[in-house]
Amino acid sequence: MQFSTLSVSDLNEYVRRSLAGDPMLQGIALRGELSNFRPYASGHWYFSLKDEESRIACVMFRQHNMQLDFKPKDGMKLILIGSAGLYASSGNYQFYAEAMLEDGIGVLYQRYQVLKDKLLKEGLFDTSKKRPLPLLPRAVGIITSASGAVLHDIKTVAERRFPNIQLILRASQVQGEGAKEDLVRSIKELEQLEQVDVIIIGRGGGSMEDLWAFNEEAVVRAIANCKKPIISAVGHETDTTLSDFAADVRAATPSAAAELAVPEKIEIKRVISSMQSAFHQEVNTRLLQYTTIVQDLCRELALHKPDLLLQAYANRLNDALRSLQALTKQSIEIYSAKLSNMCAALKALGPGNTLKRGYTLAFAEGKPIAYARNLPEHFHLVFQDGKAEVRLISLKMEEF
Repeated sequence: MQFSTLSVSDLNEYVRRSLAGDPMLQGIALRGELSNFRPYASGHWYFSLKDEESRIACVMFRQHNMQLDFKPKDGMKLILIGSAGLYASSGNYQFYAEAMLEDGIGVLYQRYQVLKDKLLKEGLFDTSKKRPLPLLPRAVGIITSASGAVLHDIKTVAERRFPNIQLILRASQVQGEGAKEDLVRSIKELEQLEQVDVIIIGRGGGSMEDLWAFNEEAVVRAIANCKKPIISAVGHETDTTLSDFAADVRAATPSAAAELAVPEKIEIKRVISSMQSAFHQEVNTRLLQYTTIVQDLCRELALHKPDLLLQAYANRLNDALRSLQALTKQSIEIYSAKLSNMCAALKALGPGNTLKRGYTLAFAEGKPIAYARNLPEHFHLVFQDGKAEVRLISLKMEEF
């Protein structure tokens, strides 16, 4: 029997080409659980994908993994898109991943993007609609599972920052069937409580399916329309849900949410004390300034002796009044004498004296007649003791 002798390199290269040339090993969608994930400084990722019975070594080069919007973690259920091949230098059979999806995320992610685009166009996520968090809430509403670590973390931080601050839990289903409806009811119930000034809504991390209730349109709209400011603390820092976009503030963790919602009592006391000191200093400064001003005014008043000035002005006013009264009386007497003289002159020039001297006046239509040529057929003659109505019989013109 004759044997063909190959080098290790020849054999590995042959197997590599055989695998690379097999169309059944190209464009494969491979499902499994991520294990032994190791990101390298070069940017390449090396890991294993396993199921209940087997595992396969995998690699995802930097030019492919930089397109992902999530960071893989051991234990995640994944779907890899790529091809099987051989790394000739080491003879290792491995899977070359060109795309990576969380298992089941394909349809969900598409729904996520469609709803996100829709709500984004409606302006539901606009920063102008975000409400500010209260400085010191009367009570903090919490929407989460009653048994999860989220509640414990929030309580721990709140108690440390502001002991005895009121926390009101509305235990809610955060995953699975009915979670969407329960979350909406929780938001509306806490919104109606007058003492609740801010609400924290959240849950622990998980897959996209686990967090999906916080991507439901009804929940997102309830958060956006809530009259109370809401802090979203859903999942881990790398998880992003539509509820995060709709909330007024997004916190990376439940502990961070509690720090945002609950102020530090010691810090508030320090600020109040500082403000009081500044206020007292300002009041004292103002009092000193105004005291100096009043003292200056008092000295100015003392120098000018306003009471004496007022008395002098009063005396001058009285003198002016007396002068005015005397001048007025004198003027009245002068004008009265002038008026009497004028009346006497008018009387002397009046028709009465003429009539007393034996003359007669002729009137027609209430007007005196100065010329004989103007005599009408009927006219009146006025005498000293009466008048007579006469009719013109004849007229003889003469010059006097």
